[in-house]
Amino acid sequence: MAGIYIHIPFCKKACSYCDFHFSTSLKYADDMVKAICQEVALKKDRLNGQTVGSIYFGGGTPSVLSTSLLGRIFDTLNRHFKIAADAEITLEANPDDLDATKISALTRLPVNRFSIGIQSFFEEDLQWMNRAHTASEALSCIKRCQDAGFENLSIDLIYGYPLLSDNKWQQNIERILSLNIPHVSAYSLTVEERTALAYAIRQGKQMAPEDTQSAAQFQYLSQQLSFAGFEHYEISNYARPGRYAVHNTNYWRGVPYLGIGPSAHGFDGELRYANVANNAKYMQSLAENKLPETLETLSLHDRYNEYVMTALRTQWGIDLEYLESHFGPDLHHYALKQAEVLFKQGHLALKDNHLVLSNNGKLFADGAAAQLFI
Repeated sequence: MAGIYIHIPFCKKACSYCDFHFSTSLKYADDMVKAICQEVALKKDRLNGQTVGSIYFGGGTPSVLSTSLLGRIFDTLNRHFKIAADAEITLEANPDDLDATKISALTRLPVNRFSIGIQSFFEEDLQWMNRAHTASEALSCIKRCQDAGFENLSIDLIYGYPLLSDNKWQQNIERILSLNIPHVSAYSLTVEERTALAYAIRQGKQMAPEDTQSAAQFQYLSQQLSFAGFEHYEISNYARPGRYAVHNTNYWRGVPYLGIGPSAHGFDGELRYANVANNAKYMQSLAENKLPETLETLSLHDRYNEYVMTALRTQWGIDLEYLESHFGPDLHHYALKQAEVLFKQGHLALKDNHLVLSNNGKLFADGAAAQLFI
């Protein structure tokens, strides 16, 4: 089943490390939702009648929108698409938005999964990141969600930054395990060029992250969550058995999805499209009944590279039978030939006709994919 991604381009604050598309002003929230609903209507035929199995509200911070505005988007989606009764419907949220009143209101919407941007349970770390929430809110919001019946929770953590000692990282992981969370996404801090963090590092006001620290904390996390019964099913994602994120897993497996909202991307198997990453231009285009997107038809080699990149990040790896049937015997042979150096390095293994990263190889996933690229 297909998926729908909706980008909500608003945040209360700009995190020091973030380079996603967003605005810290909610002045045009109503106009933005009107434009999003218009884009949904204009793209109603893009999925060719497929049933929608997942909807993901990302951003930005979708939880800053009122439930009435979110409800307007759901009403529009329901008018134009067939949505499965058991569809996974995820809302990215920040802890400070999930107070008792907001959670109660959200129970009246179809949302059945939260992806919560915890990042850390330590106050000084959150202040260093310029997060909007406090350490106490990080903990209390999880318990409030669970008490309200939202047990399908995913939480985000960040590691590999200078303030995060190994002892603090251990405490963050122990806290997560004590909360009975079924899904964890963990990301190594990356210094993106156009961010406050990158500027502070260039000015000598902040220390740059160290690869050795990041690698050690990644390995420790993977080990501890594995001991606790989690599956490391994608480089940055861990889940209790059978509790994979449906929407993101479909991304990695090449399932078509619709992208809605400024800066959103979509993919139908061969055609990729990207919306303009500018709120004013996005809304103006849709006010004129025009889609604010650029289109790209992927070549065979483009699609091969994309499959390699995404599949290799997962525990299932590259399916060689699928690779041959979809990309032909020449690219099947090419992939195996290119993989030989990775076999020798111990970064890649052949298991049940799948190319799968080794535990050590997960530290070099991007380089391994590049080795296999056309």
